[in-house]
Amino acid sequence: MRSEKEKMLAGEPYEAWDEELFNERIECRKVLQTLNNSIPNSPEWRSAVDRLIPDSEGAYLEPPFRCDYGSNIKLGKNFYANFNCVVLDVAEVHIGDNVLFAPNVQIYTAGHPLDVKGRVEEGVEFGTPITIGDNAWLGGGVIVCPGVTIGANSVIGAGSVVTKDIPANVVAAGNPCRVIRSIDQGDL
Repeated sequence: MRSEKEKMLAGEPYEAWDEELFNERIECRKVLQTLNNSIPNSPEWRSAVDRLIPDSEGAYLEPPFRCDYGSNIKLGKNFYANFNCVVLDVAEVHIGDNVLFAPNVQIYTAGHPLDVKGRVEEGVEFGTPITIGDNAWLGGGVIVCPGVTIGANSVIGAGSVVTKDIPANVVAAGNPCRVIRSIDQGDL
């Protein structure tokens, strides 16, 4: 029989209040508390970033930062997250090299059943991975919904709600987010 954590990581419905998962979230909160109460670029801050997100080479997380586990966030080189970033990482979040998040970006892999019994009474959740390509830039207040892929070099306008995949090399914005135009070599 598979554990709730194994089900979660496989994208299957799982019990969010399972003891193992609850304890892992609490341990993550302890590291987040250290991170969010430290001065950026201090040894304490760097240690917290490295403990929170394994292999976070060159990552800069501007406090406050929030996530569920941290261990399901896979970062490329030179990632920057501005203030108030939230990553619900019940499924893997893959972020490429040189990605920039403006303030208040929210990445949500978590979902809940539409059925009241499963959602409320049984506490069932599920997760769907999110991928953000190299050199992408997400503007302030962007929300990325479960299962979305944002292509390399794309720019997502402030306040957008990304519900479907966005191709590479485009500017996209809106609610729901949609492609506005291609990015040209002459763009600043």
